[in-house]
Amino acid sequence: METGLGEGVVRLVILGGPGAGKGTQAELLCRHFSIPWIATGEILREAIAQKTELGGKAQPFVEKGELVPDPTMIEFIQSRLVLPNASKGWLLDGYPRTAFQAEELDFLLEDLQQRLDWAIWIDVPDAVLTSRSLARSRQDDRPEIVQRRIEQFRDCTIPILEYYERRQRLITINGDRSPEEVSQEIQAKL
Repeated sequence: METGLGEGVVRLVILGGPGAGKGTQAELLCRHFSIPWIATGEILREAIAQKTELGGKAQPFVEKGELVPDPTMIEFIQSRLVLPNASKGWLLDGYPRTAFQAEELDFLLEDLQQRLDWAIWIDVPDAVLTSRSLARSRQDDRPEIVQRRIEQFRDCTIPILEYYERRQRLITINGDRSPEEVSQEIQAKL
């Protein structure tokens, strides 16, 4: 079984609330390690646009803003992790979203003879998440929607953090700083 950063293979999950800076950090990490950034939202949108079988399964949920059921998400993740450009590692963004999904990901990786190296938690206070999200001024970033997203995120994420902490796979990063400082701390802890 392949493991660890020392062998040139790195497999990461990035976690953080809406506005935590996950996208910025994911981009920097993927460039640094030359690994693909697997953003599940993008995979879902692409599959729906291309009218694939999996896209058809996911579309009704995505259109309602609901989470795609776990069995379908696992199929998506598996189909992506077996592609050739994921053989030297990857960074998952947007998955897992629940402790159950984190456990399912571990089972999937075991089947693929892979192992997650680290879950990176970019910890940012709720007030900062709210102000950053509202500053983006996207159409769906109204205060009440942002607040609901943050609450949902916290409810789902605490069990994920506990799951990875028990497995000694969690790196916690203070995300309430400049992107450069956050990036430096992540790379130092990896």
